[in-house]
Amino acid sequence: MGGDIALYMLALLIGLILLGVHIGVAFAVCSALGVWLMLGSVEAALAILGNTAYEAVRKDVFAVIPLFVLMGDFISKSGEAADLYRISDRMLKRVPGRLAIATIAGNTVFAAVTGVSIAAAAAFSRIAYPEMKKHGYKQTFALGAVAGSACLGMLIPPSILLIVWAILTEMSVGALFVAGILPGIVLALLFATYVVVTAARNPTIAPSIDQSNDHLTRAEIRSEFIGGIGILLLIMLVIGGIWFGLFTPTEAAGFGAIGALLIGLAKGMRGKEILGAIFQAGKTTAPIMFLLITASMYSRLLAMGGAVNYIKTLFLTLGVDPFMIIGLMVVIWILLGMLIDSVSIILLTVPIFAPIALALGIDPLAFAIFGILVIEAGLLTPPFGLLVYTVKGSVPDPTVSLGNIFKGSFPYFVLILVAAFIVLFFPALASWLPAYTLG
Repeated sequence: MGGDIALYMLALLIGLILLGVHIGVAFAVCSALGVWLMLGSVEAALAILGNTAYEAVRKDVFAVIPLFVLMGDFISKSGEAADLYRISDRMLKRVPGRLAIATIAGNTVFAAVTGVSIAAAAAFSRIAYPEMKKHGYKQTFALGAVAGSACLGMLIPPSILLIVWAILTEMSVGALFVAGILPGIVLALLFATYVVVTAARNPTIAPSIDQSNDHLTRAEIRSEFIGGIGILLLIMLVIGGIWFGLFTPTEAAGFGAIGALLIGLAKGMRGKEILGAIFQAGKTTAPIMFLLITASMYSRLLAMGGAVNYIKTLFLTLGVDPFMIIGLMVVIWILLGMLIDSVSIILLTVPIFAPIALALGIDPLAFAIFGILVIEAGLLTPPFGLLVYTVKGSVPDPTVSLGNIFKGSFPYFVLILVAAFIVLFFPALASWLPAYTLG
């Protein structure tokens, strides 16, 4: 009976989401209703769900999310994204599609200190796109580089999606962070290769740039030096500290937030900007925390009803090739990416998909990175395409349309899926570095 109720509540959950109910509210309603139907007592249901929420919030790992978001907001407010872009631009003077490559390179490094793709998309829409437009880059090509490369923020650690995945599956946050490094580099290289090949074959979409005026003022040199060195030191502190076992992820997030604040102060951030970063971090974090709490209730409902085991048995007894099951997961993830955000997709599907993948013999770290990549691709799919809407709202050009951004980012959508299947077929890309560094 419990299993039937859990499945009915899962169907109700999907129905509520399709009707436009906020996914956190849908989680809470279905969890409360399902547990009440199983136990036949409102008091017992509320007690179980209340205890579940309390146990979820008091986990140390929950502090990682607001601290890393705060670190990223300090970096965004301090102007270091612009420093990264200019440094990357000058290092790539002779490369075809130089400004688009600089956008990808800047986003790769920016991702290592933010973990939020939206922040990268908003920052580089204002920094990189105007430069590419000024130098005659084709609009769709420039917009694609901004939107596509922003996806790196969800894979390269510290990533909010990796943290959420770790919380749901009770995996090590540190191991997932390290697992994302090599796939993140592979994805950045795929993006860069696409840009170079496209620009070399058709120079009109990314014209070469006159380098005679590439000179800096003393203030620009100082700003870039502080920003560049500060970013490198922050990456070494956060990722290196986790890598070498000096910090737990929670401690690394705390030190990272303090380090980002110090860099911001060195670059001229003062009270207004600091408070703005803190308020923005709160606005970003609060909905995620609410989702995680209600998702914990939803997971408790599935566990009590045995729905996960039922669905896992159903999939495994179909007698189909395991990669067909994985393919079905990919289709579900991409379809959900057209409707809801990435965190919600993970909360909705991972409690069910992760045990199935484990039963199929897929390495948990490789499956996590594979899943994050496929869900990342959903950030670029119509009609939702969260990153596409972020770019549209941030780019200082009224002629930009959603259609142009979707068109320009489509090659990046394909490359993200290519990277996902590379990780799936070569799981050592995700598992080797954690095994080597973390034992």
